[in-house]
Amino acid sequence: MVQYADNIDDHIAGLEEKLRKNDQCASSHYNLGVAYISKRRYEDAKTCFVRAAERSPTMAEAYVQLGGLAMNDGDIEACLRYNTAAVKARARFAVPHGNIGFCLLQMGDVEKAIKALRQAVKLDSQFVQAYGTLGSALFMAGEIDESIEMSSRAVELHPKFGPAWNNLALAYLEKGEPAKAKEFVARAQECNFEVHPGLIADIEAALKA
Repeated sequence: MVQYADNIDDHIAGLEEKLRKNDQCASSHYNLGVAYISKRRYEDAKTCFVRAAERSPTMAEAYVQLGGLAMNDGDIEACLRYNTAAVKARARFAVPHGNIGFCLLQMGDVEKAIKALRQAVKLDSQFVQAYGTLGSALFMAGEIDESIEMSSRAVELHPKFGPAWNNLALAYLEKGEPAKAKEFVARAQECNFEVHPGLIADIEAALKA
C-alpha cells in the first residue's frame, strides 16, 4: 500500500523529484501512476505504468493498472491484452486471471472465461469479484447449481456484494423457486444493486403461476 503524504500534491511532487534523480526506479513510477489516478490524470498514469513495466518486466501490477485504464476508456481488448501480459509476468497473481475472465465473458467467450475465473479463485480463495463473475459465467453456461455455489461463496465473503445476490435470484428463478428468487432480489436491492425490471416481472409472474 502506498503511504501518501498529508497532501497528495506533495506526494506527487516528491515522487517526481525522486524520479528526476533516478528514472530507473520501477516502484516509484508505479506509485506515481497510482497517485496520478487519484487526481484523474489518466494519461500521465498510463505513461508511469508503461515505464514501470519497462524497468521491471515482472511487475504484473503495472499491467493490471494499464488494463484498468483501458477498461475505463471502454477498450476491452486492450484490457485483455494487458492482463494477459500480467499473467505472463507473474502466473500466480490471481487478479489478472479474474480480469481476463471478466473480459472474456463480456466478449461472449463463456467457456474460456470460466477457465480463467476458476484459476483466479484457485489462486485466491478470498477473491470476491472473481467468485461473483464465475457465478455469472456458470449461469450463462447452464451450470445452475455450481453458479449458486460460486455466488453463495461471494456473498459469504462480502454480504454487501449486490451482483452475486442478483445472480442467485436469476439461478433460483431458473430452478423454479421464485420465492427464493424474490428474497435474493430484495437482498441485491438492499446493497444498492439495480435489479433489471424484467427479472422482477418474471419472478412476480412465476409466483402467480
